[in-house]
Amino acid sequence: MKREIIETADGSSTIHIPEWNEQYHSKHGAIQEAYHVFIKYGLSNYKDKKLSVLEIGLGTGLNCFITYLEGIKNQLEIDYVGVEAYPVSLDEVVKLNYVSELKAENHKGIFDRIHSELWGKRIELDSMFSLTKRRHLFNEIDDIESFDLIYFDAFGARVQPELWTVELFSKMFRALKMNGILVTYSAKGSVRRAMLEVGFEVEKLPGPPGKREMLRALKPKE
Repeated sequence: MKREIIETADGSSTIHIPEWNEQYHSKHGAIQEAYHVFIKYGLSNYKDKKLSVLEIGLGTGLNCFITYLEGIKNQLEIDYVGVEAYPVSLDEVVKLNYVSELKAENHKGIFDRIHSELWGKRIELDSMFSLTKRRHLFNEIDDIESFDLIYFDAFGARVQPELWTVELFSKMFRALKMNGILVTYSAKGSVRRAMLEVGFEVEKLPGPPGKREMLRALKPKE
């Protein structure tokens, strides 16, 4: 499918797929969405601790990069796993403006390594941040109680409904540790019901620009 780099409302770029009329990030602001959904309502729940993060949809590397930046700022030791079946090409990566928009030129090498490092190998990007890129389909995830936090950033249910099912959220539930949380930009009723069916406690939260609500799910103690 054809893919093109576009500028979103906050000036940051993303990848647009015309055939689906779908973007990797919100057209209302890629960086704003990432910080609102995954940092404000996800990572910010963790203070002064070592934590493990699973990202469903490594994609452009934006969520990983801002998690690295926030981890450095807040002295968090982060073990990050990004799952992606169809990696972004290096030709596309060089056209993304996240380093300049985040004023993170001193960390450009880290952003580049997020995309250039080998798949399937745990890499220390920094003494406080490790990255493992796993190239496989989301329905092949079989981790058990391995993660404190999941960023669920798959393409929307409108174009890939199979990624927002009870089956997938069962895998997410099993992959989380007790009291672990999952955050996603979606607030669809069908998504919320699927989360509830597998055992999550689910709350609606204010959404990022362009969305009224989003969801955060907790894996409660048994």
